[in-house]
Amino acid sequence: MELFFQYLSENWLDLLGLTYDHIVMVFLAILMALIVGVPLGILAARYRRLGSVILTAANIIQVFPSLALLVLLMIVFGLGFKTVVIGLFLYSLMPIIRNTFVGLTQVNPAITEAGRGVGMSQLQLMWKVQLPLSLPFIATGVRVAAVIAIGVATIAPLIGGGGLGREIYSGINMDNSARLYAGAIPAALLALLTDFVLGQVQKRMHVSR
Repeated sequence: MELFFQYLSENWLDLLGLTYDHIVMVFLAILMALIVGVPLGILAARYRRLGSVILTAANIIQVFPSLALLVLLMIVFGLGFKTVVIGLFLYSLMPIIRNTFVGLTQVNPAITEAGRGVGMSQLQLMWKVQLPLSLPFIATGVRVAAVIAIGVATIAPLIGGGGLGREIYSGINMDNSARLYAGAIPAALLALLTDFVLGQVQKRMHVSR
């Protein structure tokens, strides 16, 4: 443990840089997943046959082994940051699509009918009624996706990416436990902090409904 704290004190600046890289990869992936996943979830809720295809495709991606998926993406896109972000984006899609779908299908039909009764169009119903009521579910999807992405991002160095995984794999290769913990502990804390913060956001959304 003494070696661990000594390593932290000597390399904290580098570790901050790796943590920043880790956060950027996850943030970009989640942002892309929101931009793509929410519309797909809306389509899945409105057109059930198409929805089954969308959810099945997203589920197949989700259960695909993370390392295998990243290796396949590496063959297509090459090594580096871009490939990692694309991989994390694909892994983040399923929770966001499914929770958008569930949120929209859980909206009380009476509320939707009331909106139609006052002359709202389908688009107005979606933006002013259904999506706002679905926000807690979408927030849950983002929360799950972010925690998954933080974990998967630790294997990014295997395909030329950065982040805290570099310390983990360097520690394994050099048989240096202090270096391994210097990557693993911040990654775990980042996942816990993200889960806590997004959990608080989700609770506030439930209270404001």
